[in-house]
Amino acid sequence: MDALDLTALLAVGFCAGMLGGLVGVGGGVLFVPGMVIFLHYSQLDAQSTSLVAIVLVGLVGAWRQGRYGNLRVRDGLIVGALSPLGVLVGAVVANAVSERALELSFATVQLFFAWRLARRALRSPRTAPSGAANG
Repeated sequence: MDALDLTALLAVGFCAGMLGGLVGVGGGVLFVPGMVIFLHYSQLDAQSTSLVAIVLVGLVGAWRQGRYGNLRVRDGLIVGALSPLGVLVGAVVANAVSERALELSFATVQLFFAWRLARRALRSPRTAPSGAANG
């Protein structure tokens, strides 16, 4: 790995971590496109590599949000209970489909959730952050 690739990986990691902490995304939503677009990784390599980075982001992010009192450990464990089985199935499927199908699937999932979140945000009244003082 040359210095330029190392710098690009570090920049993608920093930006993904910062945005993950800011908006709560799971890292892969940002790591994967960053590696595909800026480092020319294949979709499969980027998705696989992001799984390692997500472990670090998740641990630090959970610790920090826990310090703010925003962490629901029980709920997180429930949400994550079947994730190991899901990732095993997903890895098999990801390795069985074409690169194009994988890229389109990834983009479709991102667009769907972006659309749903935008609709919800536009319909919801503005509220203060959970840690902010009311007054």
